[in-house]
Amino acid sequence: MKTYLRLLSFAQPIARFAVPYIICTLLGVVFNTLNLALLAPLLNTLFLNQGGQADPRPENGWLDPTGMLNYYAQQANLAFGPHGALQVVCAVIVGSVLLSNIFRYFSQRIMENLRIHTLLNLRKQVFDNVMDLHVGYFSNQRKGDIISKIASDVGVVQFSVTSTLQVVFKEPMQLLAYVFMLFATSAKLTFFAILVIPISAFLISKIVKRLKQQAALAQHYFGLMISYLDEALTGIKIIKAFNATEAIKDKFHKENIRYSDLGRKMAKRQQLSSPVSEFLGVSMVAIIVLYGGSLIIDNNSDLDVSKFVAYIGIFSQVMRPAKALTDSFSTIHAGIAAGERVLELIDEKPEIRDAPDAVDMRNFKDSIRLENVSFSYPSRPVLQSINVTIPKGKTVALVGPSGGGKSTLMDLLPRFIDTAEGHVLIDGVDVRHIKQESLWSMFGLVNQESMLFNDTIFQNIAFGSPDATMEQVEAAARIANAHEFIMGTEEGYYSNIGDRGMKLSGGQKQRICIARAVLKNPPIMLLDEATSALDTESEKLVQEALNNLMKNRTSLVIAHRLSTIQSADTILVLEEGKIIEQGSHTELIAKDGLYKRLIDMQQFTDV
Repeated sequence: MKTYLRLLSFAQPIARFAVPYIICTLLGVVFNTLNLALLAPLLNTLFLNQGGQADPRPENGWLDPTGMLNYYAQQANLAFGPHGALQVVCAVIVGSVLLSNIFRYFSQRIMENLRIHTLLNLRKQVFDNVMDLHVGYFSNQRKGDIISKIASDVGVVQFSVTSTLQVVFKEPMQLLAYVFMLFATSAKLTFFAILVIPISAFLISKIVKRLKQQAALAQHYFGLMISYLDEALTGIKIIKAFNATEAIKDKFHKENIRYSDLGRKMAKRQQLSSPVSEFLGVSMVAIIVLYGGSLIIDNNSDLDVSKFVAYIGIFSQVMRPAKALTDSFSTIHAGIAAGERVLELIDEKPEIRDAPDAVDMRNFKDSIRLENVSFSYPSRPVLQSINVTIPKGKTVALVGPSGGGKSTLMDLLPRFIDTAEGHVLIDGVDVRHIKQESLWSMFGLVNQESMLFNDTIFQNIAFGSPDATMEQVEAAARIANAHEFIMGTEEGYYSNIGDRGMKLSGGQKQRICIARAVLKNPPIMLLDEATSALDTESEKLVQEALNNLMKNRTSLVIAHRLSTIQSADTILVLEEGKIIEQGSHTELIAKDGLYKRLIDMQQFTDV
């Protein structure tokens, strides 16, 4: 119930929907019940036409609605004759049906608006929270599972919770209206008849008992399938190049079978509840017809034929709201299971947050310092007692074997991750005391993997700079050596580059990324192996663009192609999380250490 109420809180302001919904539902229930109650006066009118006797006005008034309707039908018969009374009764029935359907339509429209409003708020909240999470969170999570929670689970919550809300409010009211009519018609018969409702509820609860657990497992399996699908689509070239198509198909198919088998088990339980409740209802109607009909035949009943037929008609409809309520038990279990997964994502808190006394820093004036910085992942230490100073306007390069901690050290500066020990200082201020948005505004980032979006070249360069003009974008592209190839595309700067820039070559994508960084014009640049995946010609163009980008900026560069960083002011050589050498290219060559061995392995010559 706690989870359900919390999910319902996303429907706020719920009063805007609840008040008109309650009014429309109440009126719909009244006229829907009246439709069946009018069976008695309709039949009574026909029977009176065949010589029946008119009844006096009921002493209990509208506490006996069937009796009152019969009375007015008989008065119409006396006033307008049999044909006129029949016309009046039929007109009232048609009007009642029309009004019941009008109010039902408006109540459904209101509930649909509530459903969409809830979905909007819930999906916005979960996506916003995911975007606010620290970068490290995504290293430990399956992307497909996150996508499944945002797309699939939210949809399950949307339908199950709001539809159950509709059932929980409307169907009990309709059930109470029917039961009131039954008691007003024959209390004795009704006490006997309503025994079916708790029996049915007990049996249904036994049937759907395990549905919540199965629904949670089903959503987990669905998340795995989405993960496999994402991996398959992303790595389609590698899959085909390594003849792994069948293996990937089998992997996905096995997960698909698990998900489908569980779906069948859930459907078996869900679909069993409706036939069981319907069978119990029909059985009880048959018993009442047998019992009540015998009494009427033997003249031992206080009900006449018209009232008894109306009674049977009303009771036959009692099982509809009762069945809807029992069916909702199976639906709500799936919704609660999905809701718990969604709320788990909403409740996830970023480990990296602004300190209460965090300051707004937009300008970089002096230097970046790392003082006794250490960092460890759960499985291993990565950085150990790092001390580095990067003066403003200087270029510092990080080199060394893979796994030495170069990318981790770079991620510490914009605070994508936090140090375990030590301090990262910008102009003497610890980055943990700088507001994250202002901290990020000082950095430009170009990675080895060119991250572009399925949009135009203009929008990719202007990403993060919504007010950029065409002149500014073009100027940035020229600095990045990208303008010439952009103008060679079909629509120039308004050409769509496809998913992740698939319509461009590796060098072209990288130059778009550099143009994006140029346009942002940050004081500090982080370049993570920006040329390592390029051919020689592309590397030359990109390196020239990078040199233009780094002019008069503070830059931290990670490079495996050591020829690209020979002009760096300082080169730091990292091995196993420690700085084992540092100095200029010439100084490190003279030391004849690890840097010299790396140079020799790449067959570079000192010029």
